[in-house]
Amino acid sequence: MKRLFSGIKPTGDLHLGNYLGALKQWIALQEDYESIFCIVDYHSITSAYEPNKLNEYVLKCACNYLASGLDHVKSIISLQSRIPSHAELTWILNCITPKSWLERVPTFKEKAAKQEDNINLGLLDYPVLMTADIILYKAEAVPVGEDQLPHIELAREIVRRFNTTFGELFPEPKGIVGKIGRIKGLDGADKMGKSLNNCIFLNETKDEIWRKLSKAVTDPARIRKIDPGNPDVCNLFSLHKLMSHEDKIQEVREGCTTAGIGCLKCKRWLTDSIDKELEPIREKYFQYLQNPNYVGEILVEGSKKANLIAADTLEQVRDLIGFNYDFIK
Repeated sequence: MKRLFSGIKPTGDLHLGNYLGALKQWIALQEDYESIFCIVDYHSITSAYEPNKLNEYVLKCACNYLASGLDHVKSIISLQSRIPSHAELTWILNCITPKSWLERVPTFKEKAAKQEDNINLGLLDYPVLMTADIILYKAEAVPVGEDQLPHIELAREIVRRFNTTFGELFPEPKGIVGKIGRIKGLDGADKMGKSLNNCIFLNETKDEIWRKLSKAVTDPARIRKIDPGNPDVCNLFSLHKLMSHEDKIQEVREGCTTAGIGCLKCKRWLTDSIDKELEPIREKYFQYLQNPNYVGEILVEGSKKANLIAADTLEQVRDLIGFNYDFIK
């Protein structure tokens, strides 16, 4: 089986965008790939963060992984900071990666604009760490969102430069972009995210989901219930297409375009659809959250397995770059 790598930053509870855009895809892919799913905590410190919150965030992220359906027997579930090779390989790759390559990455410009008072080297170097994350395991497949494709292309460039300079070692990773695409937030404008307060968390109750959806942006041209709407420009209809049964999707489309239903009914139906899918995930999430030592054991065991692969790769790297000195045993 080909090997796959992907990860999510632990910055709090995961939300519907994480589930639809990443976790749901991972669950399907773990059947066909030798999969390594990492909690990438090094990546989470490129922006301002509270050190005393990391324990909680890593635990919640791991619980979300497991509750959503990632199988720690079929796949490796690991913690980035427990595998030293990630940081060491990043430094080695830094020394062959031109600064200009990093400055052209669109996500650096976007993130730098959002944190002008904290444009740190890690923010610029994020794609090199991401490259190290992937190639340490010689992963050929990387499920990502469209906004991450420039990082994958940069990873391929870095791999080509390494292989050309020191000798063939790494396969060029390929991004797997899911069919879902960008998940918009409840504001109807930006990508769903925690920092923008426009998301539905996977552990929220049906009442909490309804409170958020009741205020969510819909078709901006539909002012009154008697006005027909255009579901194709309505952000919530895009969620219906991802979460609701086909019959309900058609009922929403017909009701919206004929003014047969109002936006509140559409939101009630969407609340039902989302809650139906999230209820078993939510139940398992709280079960795992109440057993942190068990979750910790899964991360420790997964990180040990990942470390064996990563350490072997790094030894091959050290040999190629001249760091395995024959007079030091």
